[in-house]
Amino acid sequence: MTTTPAPVRTRAGDRAAPAAQPRQSRRRPNDNSQWVAWAFVTPLVLYLLIFYAFPLYRNIELSLHDYTPRAFVRGNAQFVGFQNYVEIFGSSSFAKAATNTALFTIGSIAFQYAAGLALAVFFRANFKLSAVLRGLFLIPWLLPMIVSASAWAWMFNSDNGIINAALRVVGLDPVNWLTSPDVALTSVIIANIWLGIPFNLVILYSGLQNIPADYYEAASLDGANAWQQFWRLTFPLLKPVSAITLLLGLIYTLKVVDLIWIMTAGGPGDTSTTFATWSYREAFGAGNPDFSPAAAVGNLLIVVALVFGLIYLQMQRKLEKQ
Repeated sequence: MTTTPAPVRTRAGDRAAPAAQPRQSRRRPNDNSQWVAWAFVTPLVLYLLIFYAFPLYRNIELSLHDYTPRAFVRGNAQFVGFQNYVEIFGSSSFAKAATNTALFTIGSIAFQYAAGLALAVFFRANFKLSAVLRGLFLIPWLLPMIVSASAWAWMFNSDNGIINAALRVVGLDPVNWLTSPDVALTSVIIANIWLGIPFNLVILYSGLQNIPADYYEAASLDGANAWQQFWRLTFPLLKPVSAITLLLGLIYTLKVVDLIWIMTAGGPGDTSTTFATWSYREAFGAGNPDFSPAAAVGNLLIVVALVFGLIYLQMQRKLEKQ
């Protein structure tokens, strides 16, 4: 038999609501959400450990030992500490490789970004065949690197290249694009710019699509011309997209090996040698592979990329506070 709780009287003649019944303890259902979360995270963690953390550890370990081919097979390399780093910093190739890396990276990124931004602004206006032309501009990005590098090596060929053939038609002397110390680095920069423009175009064009058209209509009503709209509206609003585009371009350009190796192999001499090609040459491009200095140069590139990554994060924090 169920009894109803007596009402609580607060004042004479006033009836209050019945007293609340005691809360019954509810049994929590079996919650496996934490295990489900770990099930999703575990493959990613394993992937990062196997393909990122372990190779990085291995590269550091290689740079701290003296790994000759025999020691690499036997696994008994001598520990030499930072001797490999001292050797690469004291090498006659270091200054040239550092200068070439800076020129190759800055020159490539600057022209890739400028050309990509110009094309993105151009294609922002909807016109006939716009989609077709954008697709054609993606061709350099879709081609395998060995195909693109071989094509540019043929075009820059001193004897049979199409560029020298065009120079002869207009009455100019041919240029030894890939064998002259004066222009070899310029040649690979030109080829790398051509390869990187589609990437900048795609990212910047996507960023432009996120800028509301109302902003441009308001600017037009205020009397702003096309240049003023770009400089005071488009460019500032593209800063976050531009930052990540430049960072990704920097990381990609720092590690370019195949393009330079196919076109000039870092030559003539060291005139087109960068840190990436120097590392590759030490490990695989010489008759007697020297893995430890190659790993040290590779770690130097990782540090440079990490520094710029931290700079990017700092810039992002400042942009978020504005």
